[in-house]
Amino acid sequence: MRRLRSRPSAVLSAGVLAVLVLLALAAPLLTALAGQDPYAYHDELVDSARGGVPIGSFGGVSADHWLGVEPGTGRDLFARLLYGARISLLVAVGATLVQLAIGVAVGLAAGLGNRFTDHLLSRVTDVMTALPMLVLGIALTAVVPADFPRPLLLILVIGVLGWGGASRIVRAQTLTLKRLDFVAAARLGGNGPWRVARRELLPSLAAPVITYAAILLPANIVVEASLSFLGVGVKPPTPSWGQMLSNAQTWFRADPLYVLLPAGLLLVTVLAFTVLGDAVRTALDPREASRLRVGTRKEDS
Repeated sequence: MRRLRSRPSAVLSAGVLAVLVLLALAAPLLTALAGQDPYAYHDELVDSARGGVPIGSFGGVSADHWLGVEPGTGRDLFARLLYGARISLLVAVGATLVQLAIGVAVGLAAGLGNRFTDHLLSRVTDVMTALPMLVLGIALTAVVPADFPRPLLLILVIGVLGWGGASRIVRAQTLTLKRLDFVAAARLGGNGPWRVARRELLPSLAAPVITYAAILLPANIVVEASLSFLGVGVKPPTPSWGQMLSNAQTWFRADPLYVLLPAGLLLVTVLAFTVLGDAVRTALDPREASRLRVGTRKEDS
């Protein structure tokens, strides 16, 4: 935390993400205070003669609708953006947890197992890493019944298809750590492999796993937005940033704000997660932090 606080970019990105998370969590309260419902249609706020373009300037911005309304439906854009943030963050965090759970388990089993187990699990990991996640995600989400909860489906699909990277990292770290003295001492003390993994290896694996999780989160946000953009993710009327961008393709000339708002929020969120992930990687790697200090001193001199 001390190293993270010393980096202005990390503090700024963490502040941006904290605001986004708070807005997403407080979406029901904020929309109630604004007197809006993300699912309520307002036909009187769109011009049917022009194909559903919002009435008024800047996409129908007014005292009641702070960011305007959605073209064609008149639904409040502020409310839908907040509820879309809930979906994007929920899917990204849930999928990341699934990926880490499977990846850590498989990586530990490969690193602690015998040669046959290591070879078998490593080949399975290679196959999962090589699979095109987006293509398989489209195929899997398209064949699942429509009544299955789409956010849960996206979490499972992204999580089950994307654990290969975490498994590789954990296996490599496990092979290195199990040769060290403290692990050998635990084994000589009569501890079994899973007790050694739980009490000795997992605490040492926390830093690389947390670092990789910080990298996975923005990638999963992009995958969720891509699937929703392609029409196989979150289904209407549930709001999603990717889904809003997909609908905005036909409105970007008549209502540019309808494109810029979800695209801007998606860009800011992914960029903040990426910057924070890089800062976490540096903070948890003493060698990287040492190199940065040495470089700074040379520049100062």
